[in-house]
Amino acid sequence: MAARDHAIRYGFIVLLFGLIAYFAIAADGFVSPQSAVFIFQSVAITGVLALGVTATLVVGGFDLSIGSVATSAMMAAAYVMVVLEQNAVVAVVACLLIGAVVGLINGWLIVYMRVPDLLATLGMMFLLVGLQRIPTEGRSIATGMTMPDGAVANGTFGAGFLALGRHRFDFFIPNLIPVSVVVLLVLAVLIWFFLEYTRFGRMMYAVGSNERAAELAGAPVKAYKIWAYVISGVFASIGGILLAARLGRGDIASGNNLLLDAVAAALIGYAVLGAAKPNAFGTAVGAVFVGVLLQGLTMMNAPYYTQDFIKGVVLVVALVFTFALSGRASGRVSTDRISTG
Repeated sequence: MAARDHAIRYGFIVLLFGLIAYFAIAADGFVSPQSAVFIFQSVAITGVLALGVTATLVVGGFDLSIGSVATSAMMAAAYVMVVLEQNAVVAVVACLLIGAVVGLINGWLIVYMRVPDLLATLGMMFLLVGLQRIPTEGRSIATGMTMPDGAVANGTFGAGFLALGRHRFDFFIPNLIPVSVVVLLVLAVLIWFFLEYTRFGRMMYAVGSNERAAELAGAPVKAYKIWAYVISGVFASIGGILLAARLGRGDIASGNNLLLDAVAAALIGYAVLGAAKPNAFGTAVGAVFVGVLLQGLTMMNAPYYTQDFIKGVVLVVALVFTFALSGRASGRVSTDRISTG
């Protein structure tokens, strides 16, 4: 039984390091500063969105709108600075408000209108995908573009704003750690501490574990669930800000895979250290795993159309492995308790 317990707890970490070792051998240049920077950049945005998804998973929900919230925030940032010619602070505040409002609407639909979370957030996803295209009639936003009314957009992205997506800190070697990775680490620590060591976070877990019991215990279940979606919306908007800062434009076609990668990272988090539940640390490790996997496949010239398939296989295997073993282990414990009772 000890071997099974160790497999549950450390199996995925071993898999991650095994994957790194494989790509280091099979893909030329995988172990290089340039490769590390690319992995860090891809992990940052995916990880931020995945942490938001984790908050909704904790309360027993799910948010399908995070990708569209992120792209809407990206387009909003570009519109505020390029078209409205406002500064970076105004753009950031506008994006954060968008995320908070979308999260609040999602929570209201789910809690008070009793719309299933998947349907409510799916509807919001389509609404935002359409809404973000209306101001420019489906065109990307960049300095010098011609607007539908014939006016020319002369605004520019501020240098400070662009630094959020492009500046890199020295770490042993020059220009290795992007600012966006620092943002991810700070947010990961904050949400981890919030969920694990505050009463609010522990009550969110209680709501997700047994909503009825939490309600009978006097917990404001509806408020906790709404706040989870607000957190998810704000985190998604932060991801959109980072994406806009990295691209330096409002690219209507970018962010198509943000939802899938973020969900994969959040679900992989269940398998990290045998948690078998949504958790911030596991989500961060899951984001690193997704980044390593995509970078390795790209450097091995794997066809792009196979990457989602491979991600899906890894996700399914990791989750089946974790829940099958942990289920047997928990079943064994329950049997032992009954026999000794």
